[in-house]
Amino acid sequence: MMGGISSDDDWEFTSPSSYALRTLVLVGRTGNGKSATGNSILGKKEFVSKANSAGVTNTSELRTAVLKDGQMLNLIDTPGLFDSSLDAEFIGKEIVKCMSMAREGIHAVLVVLSVRNRFTKEEKDAISGLRTLFGRKINDYMIVVFTGGDELEENEQTLVDFLKDCPESLKETLRLCGNRCVVFDNRTKDQRKKTQQVQALLSLVNAVLTENKGKPYTDEVFSELERGTRKLYEQIEEVQSLQGYNKQEISELTEHLHISYEEHLKRITEMVEWRLKETTARLEQQLAEEQEARLKAEEMARAAQTNSDDEIRKLRASLERARRETEELRKRAESGNCAIL
Repeated sequence: MMGGISSDDDWEFTSPSSYALRTLVLVGRTGNGKSATGNSILGKKEFVSKANSAGVTNTSELRTAVLKDGQMLNLIDTPGLFDSSLDAEFIGKEIVKCMSMAREGIHAVLVVLSVRNRFTKEEKDAISGLRTLFGRKINDYMIVVFTGGDELEENEQTLVDFLKDCPESLKETLRLCGNRCVVFDNRTKDQRKKTQQVQALLSLVNAVLTENKGKPYTDEVFSELERGTRKLYEQIEEVQSLQGYNKQEISELTEHLHISYEEHLKRITEMVEWRLKETTARLEQQLAEEQEARLKAEEMARAAQTNSDDEIRKLRASLERARRETEELRKRAESGNCAIL
């Protein structure tokens, strides 16, 4: 367990460091309560959160909290990257920005859903997109956080009750995440309840770390960012230690290094954008194939129904003809016109 939280006073906000660092990333659709969940985890209102569907997080934001025992928590709030209205260029830049904030890797991805909103195909595809973009290994770091715990409580439901009636697509998503999920009531004023739900989440984070042998999630993008950042710092130190240069010349050399680093980030962003477009194209192709298969199935069903209707009409006609013939034979027999063998 990550130290536990007994009150807001247990938290101190300071600059990031690498000591006992845990980096969590909040992802999800606009309106599901990512920022409010981030505030609940931090124990203070650090992210702007409003009750509307437009969303107030326009870019990735990092907040760092430190427990009294020295354990650090990096929390990154992202804009609604699950929203279909966002283009690949924006999403690519935000993903790279998020990764640059999580320099040592991501210890858990918190997929924020809401019990108030239906689990949409958009969200299902977005989660599939995460797996396609970052590889299946990302499943091992995903935790589903359901917001709206107050509504469950009002309806006298538990999370288990809610999940019994959830769509199969959501159940499949949970299975892929190892059924790691927790419910949050971001509106509660009960300090004990706040503490319990945060501790439940941190317990799952520790389970993720144990399962992954303490290693955070990283990939080639992280590696490229790390190499670029390390190279920048080394070059800046080298420039600042140069002899025979005035402050203006040192400043110009440093500025040139920063421009070079920005170009490095741009190349990485373009790579992520390309992967996003590939992922989107693959999902669109999959959707088109599913639609085509569904249309074919519907056409076959209609054809089968038509054939069935034709067969039923023929059968009814045959039965009616047989009934008339039988009736005719009966009448002939009664009138003595039918020969008896």
